[in-house]
Amino acid sequence: MAKILVIADIKQGVLKSSTAELLSKAKTIGAETAVVAVGSNIESLTSDLANAGSDTQYIADDPSLELFSAGPYASCVVDAAKQFGANLIWFGFSESGKAVAPRVATQLDAACATEITDVELSGDQIEVIRPAIANKVMQRVKVNTDQLVAVVRAGAFEATEGITGTENVVKLSAPAPDLKAVIKELISDAIGEIDLVDADVVISVGRGVKDQAGVDLVKELANDLKAGFGSSRAMVDGGFMAHNKQVGQTGKIVAPSLYMAIGISGAIQHLAGMTGSKVILAVNKDTEAPIFNVADYGIVGDLFEVVPILREEIKKIKS
Repeated sequence: MAKILVIADIKQGVLKSSTAELLSKAKTIGAETAVVAVGSNIESLTSDLANAGSDTQYIADDPSLELFSAGPYASCVVDAAKQFGANLIWFGFSESGKAVAPRVATQLDAACATEITDVELSGDQIEVIRPAIANKVMQRVKVNTDQLVAVVRAGAFEATEGITGTENVVKLSAPAPDLKAVIKELISDAIGEIDLVDADVVISVGRGVKDQAGVDLVKELANDLKAGFGSSRAMVDGGFMAHNKQVGQTGKIVAPSLYMAIGISGAIQHLAGMTGSKVILAVNKDTEAPIFNVADYGIVGDLFEVVPILREEIKKIKS
């Protein structure tokens, strides 16, 4: 039986939904499951970790782990992987996961694959599916090592109702400090705003909004829906949006329940960052815009006329 260790994604003391999604997939393919949680004051999350689908919970809880640092976090994951005997170690799609996964793979002498969308087990053989060349092709990758460290693409798996686990806590010792680099402080430049990766609804703007007034118009729609507010690269390059708001191949990968592309033509690089969304709504006045090829719903029209109508209809629904 495969043994899958999932790294818990915890943000500001809250367990993110991606953890349950990965554990559900592990249970669905018949694997034995465990989770490793790293941080400070996180022991209270034990029942949440079990309910998400883990049968063993490795907890590294220490004040020294309050601020993320790739070296010490990787040490905790490696400790848990060795104790559990994991042959698959799964990270959710996050900046921290992408930073830690290669370190873990190196220390375990394991294969490492990023942005996987599926995994297939046949006896001891592991194969993963992952997109390549900006989603133009799907690769089937055969793993030739006993262990695989993988970063799962956002939205690739779904949490299954009724799947749960059992509490079996194993406490991990705090790792030795990383003397080569010490994190002194984390400074966020998006205080008060919804992180695109966490948002259930994401609204992004493209070249069609033209200027700051257009950006502000669509931002009001995002505020109405309490949505994450993103953009295409064109708006970042134009100085209208910060780089941390960029969705796409060289930006953030998002997979919300609803993605609204406003004034975005749909270049392949942008599509690579949002095609995992469950529902896609596009607004563009160009009937030939590539974004309509991936959209579930499309509105052909001037966004400066469409967005105010959308806001009014949303207000009616809310009232």
